[in-house]
Amino acid sequence: MITSAQLRAARALLGIDQKTLAEQAGVSLPTIQRMESSQGNVRGVVDTLVKVVEALDRAGIELIGDNAASEGGGRGVRLKASRQSDKRSSRRAEDHRV
Repeated sequence: MITSAQLRAARALLGIDQKTLAEQAGVSLPTIQRMESSQGNVRGVVDTLVKVVEALDRAGIELIGDNAASEGGGRGVRLKASRQSDKRSSRRAEDHRV
């Protein structure tokens, strides 16, 4: 699985826009836009997801799942689970204040 945040981050690391990723993956621009605007795991046609993931892989992106080790030796960035949970808790607390 790939999350919308991973997809946006991968594009940012590559320095490419949505149109370029769509062209490299052989999918439409609206498909990439829809994928990136979704919440959490990207959902869609499996073949389309595979095309996008393979395009990112060809470009040098290694997608790392939760609690998975990185296979590559390059530099990378990983979001700490506790940090993300803390942010969500803070937002929920702010949303409930009057």
